[in-house]
Amino acid sequence: MDILVKPIITEKMTAQAESMNRYGFIVDTRATKIQIRQAVEGLYGVRVSAVNTMRYGGKLKSRYTKAGFVQGKSNAYKKAIITLKDGEVIDFYSNI
Repeated sequence: MDILVKPIITEKMTAQAESMNRYGFIVDTRATKIQIRQAVEGLYGVRVSAVNTMRYGGKLKSRYTKAGFVQGKSNAYKKAIITLKDGEVIDFYSNI
């Protein structure tokens, strides 16, 4: 099971990373907080202070087109907010 799917790089998460040392990740929906902590510590070599998780259900989407009424659903996902200990930093742009 690949626990970390992708990092969340938005304006809000960048501001939280600079001020509160928090980073966001989209994670596997079956992952626990302990597994997420171990995955972040192993991948980035940092010490994690806290892990907060949120589950988002898929939303129903519908629209009218020339072909008629089209209905679908967006994917459900789980988001984890990682708080690092003081002095720790994750650099997402180091590989670019």
